[in-house]
Amino acid sequence: MPETSGKILGKISAKTSLETQTQMQKKPVKSGGLYLGVPRETSFQEKRVALTPSSVSLLVNNGHRVVIETNAGIAADFQDIQYSEAGAEIAYDLEQVFDADAILKVAPPTKHEVEMMKMHQIIFSPLNIPTISEELIRSLMAKKVTAIAYEYLKDEAGYFPVVRILGELAGSSTLLIAAQYLSTDFGGKGILLGGISALPPTKVVVLGAGVVGEYVTRSAIGLGADVRVFDNNLYKLMRLQNNLGRRIYTTSIMPDVLQKELENADVVVGAIHSESGRSPCVVTEEMISTMQKGSVVIDVSIDQGGCFETSEICSHNKPFFKKHGVIHYCVPNMLARIPQTASSAFSNVITTILLQASDDGGFDKFFNRSHGTRNGIYVYKGILTNEFLSDRFTIKFTNLDLLITASYL
Repeated sequence: MPETSGKILGKISAKTSLETQTQMQKKPVKSGGLYLGVPRETSFQEKRVALTPSSVSLLVNNGHRVVIETNAGIAADFQDIQYSEAGAEIAYDLEQVFDADAILKVAPPTKHEVEMMKMHQIIFSPLNIPTISEELIRSLMAKKVTAIAYEYLKDEAGYFPVVRILGELAGSSTLLIAAQYLSTDFGGKGILLGGISALPPTKVVVLGAGVVGEYVTRSAIGLGADVRVFDNNLYKLMRLQNNLGRRIYTTSIMPDVLQKELENADVVVGAIHSESGRSPCVVTEEMISTMQKGSVVIDVSIDQGGCFETSEICSHNKPFFKKHGVIHYCVPNMLARIPQTASSAFSNVITTILLQASDDGGFDKFFNRSHGTRNGIYVYKGILTNEFLSDRFTIKFTNLDLLITASYL
């Protein structure tokens, strides 16, 4: 009697499982190459990953070693097999990841992760001002770690490359979130974000004329909304007008003018970025109390403390709350809603920085040469170098330029 197809497949499968499987040959790490570890994120409902398979392939082909924790990219639809084929080593034990010289994260380090770090290690991650604790800072200092915050990294032109690329994404997606929360499903006004014939347009107030502010404004104009942009930096307001190629309402942040605009606003977006510390809080609780019920506030600056006095950190599980009848959306990692796009954009920028560090002969020489990168360092070999954190936690602060100069004398 002929065997069934199921039995035949079963025999083939059993035979294959017993045969020696081919294994990818690891590419040799070049002299002075980087040894990078990418753990799977476990906090803030984070779904992004620091490096995509394409970036891993580029790094490995340039002689660097990348170890990535299993399923680190699964939520962004990047599979382990893709990383393995790109040349990464898949780690099933987190200790293998933290054996690397430098750790790359897209969420702030957790207490457990800091405990796993080894002496003199380097970590790239967001700082996230509202959630950072004195205990975590002191733990980094005790292990002589060098910690770099993405949001303060500058390029040679003086711009913030990570903030810019993520700002474009945040700005483009913010209005989509606002439109969602304006619906009655979330207790909003029940209005359409934008403008249609014979009806007055939605009123959108934007605080900050940087990258996020620009892309929020572009999206709002594209939908037909009436936009008001506030910023105390005259150059940014002028640049915004030029980039948009049209005249819109722009003004400096004057409390009485801002108050009047908030009273009539349907959506208010906070997008003011600080270069080294907390973002300025420009909207008081009293101002919020005068806003219309069901209007929406989105605080994109919440990862730096927020622009609104009423802001509180939210999560993707509970992304909003109401105060004085106003819907507040204050999720620090809002881009985790679009993990594949956000991971790809982020990875492209950070990979460029890593390759620059390699070309300079390693991180120490890179930090010595790159003044923009120094701006992102808040702990250098166990010494606190961020003045804002020093004032906040009453920890001794040392100027980073002096430290690096002294190390090369």
